[in-house]
Amino acid sequence: MSTFTSYDGTELAYHVKGQGQMLVCLPGGPGRASEYLGDLGGLTAYRQLVLLDSRGSGESAVPEDPDTYRCERLVEDVEELRKHLGLERVDLLSHSAGGNLLMMYAARHPDRVGRAVLVAPGWSAVELEFTDEEWLVGMQVRSGEPWYDEAFAAMLRLDEGSLDPADRMAAAPFWFGRWTDEARRYVEAEQSQFAPAARAGFRSEGSFGNTADTTAALSAVTAPVLLVGGELDPAPTRRLLEDCARLFGNASVRIQAGAGHSPWIDDPDAFLAIVAPFLRP
Repeated sequence: MSTFTSYDGTELAYHVKGQGQMLVCLPGGPGRASEYLGDLGGLTAYRQLVLLDSRGSGESAVPEDPDTYRCERLVEDVEELRKHLGLERVDLLSHSAGGNLLMMYAARHPDRVGRAVLVAPGWSAVELEFTDEEWLVGMQVRSGEPWYDEAFAAMLRLDEGSLDPADRMAAAPFWFGRWTDEARRYVEAEQSQFAPAARAGFRSEGSFGNTADTTAALSAVTAPVLLVGGELDPAPTRRLLEDCARLFGNASVRIQAGAGHSPWIDDPDAFLAIVAPFLRP
């Protein structure tokens, strides 16, 4: 583990894995320790991963001001990490909710982004429409699975605000292409990896600033951007990813067959075949 001091004096931790050109990785959750990303299916064979524990999560310190958990405030943590690493431009990879942070960083610092990979990104930071009907259709694709009825009911309870870990576990098969023992262990481990205050603060009022401004600013990002989705992920769908890609000046979309929300877990080789060529210097 290594640390740096961010703009407000909070000490933040990051973990370095692999060799080669640095790739700063922004975890999802939100508020989940970066350890769940592992080596991203073996991406350490191609890049040196710098896994950031966002403030209050993992081994990073809890900030004095809880308002700094807001996504738009986390942007400056990423910028301070870039400076700490001595990078003129930073290559970034985000997962899930971390996609909001990557997009807000790129909008605020377009000239500091080298390459960017958004894996199953969240979209609260930008003005994109995604209907309940699309979400339901995305889940109904899995209606033939033996776990479907229980998982669907649990997912609806989560959507209504349930915080019950049992509901999250019951709904978890939707987030994977195959509900295997490895996938189950992955979900069981997450309960100890979440920081409740960081999770709540990330989506607090005003967290995403002016989404219209962020949406407009992304057109100035000329760095190559890759959006990766899972074929079986109910959200984001291919349509949503393609709409998101059009916000950038130079973005493309790849869909991993048979994968869910964490495609490097479902099929590491397929994930690497998509991401590694894009990241080659």
